[in-house]
Amino acid sequence: MASHRRPKPPTRTRVSVLTALATAAVALSSHSAMAAPAKPGKDEVKSKVDALYEESEQATEKFNGAKERQEKLEKEISQLQDQVARGQDELNGLRNTLGSMATAQYRGGGLDPSMLLLLSSDPDAFLDKASTLQQVSGKQVEAITKIQAKQRSLSQQRQEATGKLADLEAVRKELAEKKAAAQSKLADAQALLNTLTTEERGQLKSDAAKDGQAAADAAGSKGAVKGSGRAGAALAAAITQKGDRYHMGDTGPDSWDCSGLTQWAYAQAGVKISRVTTTQANDGTRIYNQSDLQPGDLVLFYDDLHHVGLYAGNGQVFHASNPTGGVRYEAMKNMPFQFGVRVG
Repeated sequence: MASHRRPKPPTRTRVSVLTALATAAVALSSHSAMAAPAKPGKDEVKSKVDALYEESEQATEKFNGAKERQEKLEKEISQLQDQVARGQDELNGLRNTLGSMATAQYRGGGLDPSMLLLLSSDPDAFLDKASTLQQVSGKQVEAITKIQAKQRSLSQQRQEATGKLADLEAVRKELAEKKAAAQSKLADAQALLNTLTTEERGQLKSDAAKDGQAAADAAGSKGAVKGSGRAGAALAAAITQKGDRYHMGDTGPDSWDCSGLTQWAYAQAGVKISRVTTTQANDGTRIYNQSDLQPGDLVLFYDDLHHVGLYAGNGQVFHASNPTGGVRYEAMKNMPFQFGVRVG
């Protein structure tokens, strides 16, 4: 006859282990739920990408400014180096002339002690002793004075060149930093865009295109608005680039940043303006009332003036917008307008 034994109750250790496992399972489940946040939607991604584009453009305009300073310094250094080279040739010629005088004096019956001192290993010490100059001829005094002046001039030019070389090194460092900052923001924006589906990314481009066409229509006769004078000619030139890419630091012919496009457009109208938004802001008369703007006027946006375009009429701007929108029309109300600039 089988024996009926009561099951052994679980030990305290076993209960503790089971409880711990159950608690861990709940914790893992909760952690998994927290670790998988909802995927951002298209509109949220667009908002974040637009903010990154603005930050990138701020860095881009600082990059453009540093690049402009670099080019200016390189030109100034090249000119100084040419001056120093020519000055050294002149100095060598003056010394040769003085040497010829000394040779002639030697052949004529002996070299004056003062000339021996001049041609010694430390002629500069001699040049500073005015009393010694009384012992040489008038021509020799003139040659010595010219040598002294040329030496001083060369020393100043070399010091100036050295200082500009140091400035150039600092500007090149700044240039690299601003470029890296802009590229980093653009990379962050692209990473966000990559979280969208192909269809969603296509929709963003389609929306930008529709907005651009609506702005073109609002500008007048499907974007064929006419301006007058050089401003009108600049706007007409810019419009020929409609649909081109936006790319930081570019000045054409197929891709642009905002200030690169406006500078090029005015150049086509025979007007030279500066390269950077903050300096273009001073390239003419400022206009603070939007109703006073005329087609082709520069229009600047944001507190730090990091974006510029051309007024296209009826509250619209034509500009190199961003990597998504490219070169297009857009309603000015989409950005914080600061003032316009009538060039010339």
